[in-house]
Amino acid sequence: MSHNLMKGMLATAVLVALTGCNDADPREPVVPTTCAEAGEACKTFTLLHTNDNHGRFWHNKDGEYGLAAQKTLVDQIRAEVEQAGSEVLLLSGGDINTGVPESDLQDAIPDFIGMSKIGYDAMAVGNHEFDNPLSVLDMQRQLADFPFLSANIYKADGTRYFDAYKVFDVNGVRIAVIGLTTEDTAKIGNPEFISELTFTDPKVEVAKVIKEIQDAKKADLIFAVTHMGHYADGVHGSNAPGDVEMARSLKQGELALVVGGHSQNPVCMEPGTENTYADFKPGDECAPDKQNGTWIMQAHEWGKYVGRADFEYFNGELHLKSYKLIPVNLLKIGEDGKKTTELAGEAIEHDAELKELLQYYQDKGQASLEEVIATTDGRLEGDRAFVRNEQTNLGRLLAMAQSTKVNADVGVMNSGGVRASIDAGDISYRSVLTVQPFGNMVTLSTMTGAELTEYLGAVASLQVGSGAYAQITGVKMTVDCTAKTVAISDVNGKGYDAGASYTFTVPSFNAAGGDGYPKLNPVQTGYVDADVLYDFFKQKGSIKAADYNPMGEIVYTNSDSTKGCKVTAK
Repeated sequence: MSHNLMKGMLATAVLVALTGCNDADPREPVVPTTCAEAGEACKTFTLLHTNDNHGRFWHNKDGEYGLAAQKTLVDQIRAEVEQAGSEVLLLSGGDINTGVPESDLQDAIPDFIGMSKIGYDAMAVGNHEFDNPLSVLDMQRQLADFPFLSANIYKADGTRYFDAYKVFDVNGVRIAVIGLTTEDTAKIGNPEFISELTFTDPKVEVAKVIKEIQDAKKADLIFAVTHMGHYADGVHGSNAPGDVEMARSLKQGELALVVGGHSQNPVCMEPGTENTYADFKPGDECAPDKQNGTWIMQAHEWGKYVGRADFEYFNGELHLKSYKLIPVNLLKIGEDGKKTTELAGEAIEHDAELKELLQYYQDKGQASLEEVIATTDGRLEGDRAFVRNEQTNLGRLLAMAQSTKVNADVGVMNSGGVRASIDAGDISYRSVLTVQPFGNMVTLSTMTGAELTEYLGAVASLQVGSGAYAQITGVKMTVDCTAKTVAISDVNGKGYDAGASYTFTVPSFNAAGGDGYPKLNPVQTGYVDADVLYDFFKQKGSIKAADYNPMGEIVYTNSDSTKGCKVTAK
């Protein structure tokens, strides 16, 4: 047989073989587009989340929120999810400490016990975890049955104070959860307690940890649980950059999801728009934010809601099947913006065992809080939506109480130190501790008029929307928000002289550089802020709320707001 004939026969054989393959219809493998198509390769799981508990282990007077009701809800969801062959991951965005006297007086022990009973899997370390000495924080992390996570907090020896991340197996999906804490903790944490700690840039830190996890192939998905804040479209004002900026800084797909805290807002975005918050009310539908392929979620504050995200994971991709913020016995909000008597969701019973346990701590904390020390004829406004954006009667009253105590000319009070309002009627010791839970000392400084002008220029120009916004009494001035300067026309009725000597008070937290205020070397008066407020109320007996309203003493210029400095920046 000739060589050419052999070549021809071989070519025919190959052609026949190829034709046979075509007859077998060799198609590319079908890429599943749904969980049903993926079959057993599709893994499902449910994420639950809360944040910014701030001492609310017990329900309020209207029966809203509280850890005992939260446990019932979480137990119900777990049972439902497990019956469907899936599993739950429960995360907290941090700030368990500070806000309610019964919790504060007991170093948040009831909160961490309650969270452990509920079965939290991990928690981000919030800035208010540093409101107490580190020995208290160490006690809390030992007490909790779940890890505190933060990748960007370092000790003096260069090691991390907390674990950077933890890997969870959730229904066969390996999920690495990275913890991150706002850089602002260095400003808004108590300098007396955190001076030996360093808070690094979360954006830099998360990229390092993601690479470490990826290189070691430790996880299928990477989540972050953060206490950094959600700011729509990344507009964060005087606050450190938050979750949106972090998500945008990474390669798309590196970080699947963020459970956040710190800004204490329900992160529900208006459908069909970009970076616009929805007008969300309890019981409404909620769509989480998505930035650069990263889901970002936050459940308002105080355990008012439990966020629930149901996921499907197949073909290496995460799909959000459904999302909601489930109200925990919250009352509906009427058209007038006030609470109604109708529940926004289903009534949730309190877990009997946990309620009995927490009742002990509630009773113990209440013993000395009911003393009535004064009355007020109107509401003293301290809600963060107002006190961080404008001069309010309560913010000014606090500044005045402190300056009056030591006979100072000017009183400066950071709005982040004002934690609640006082309604018309009786004022109790509980009210005082709820408004001022931090136990800061009142400091006294003496400066020339020129030095005071420079100091107030730095302080009064801090932007609205953050705890740094200053409530100020005893001075008439115009603030240039762009130049960050002030022109003073009068100090405490004495006129103004650049060479004259004036005195002012500021909380020890701010005097030490907290909130980004200029550091001072003041006289430590030894007076605790809550005690000063207690004495002020008790001495007055009767408070006329209108007496503390602003009277136009401070004028803001070159600002998008007439009530404070608002200079838009990204």
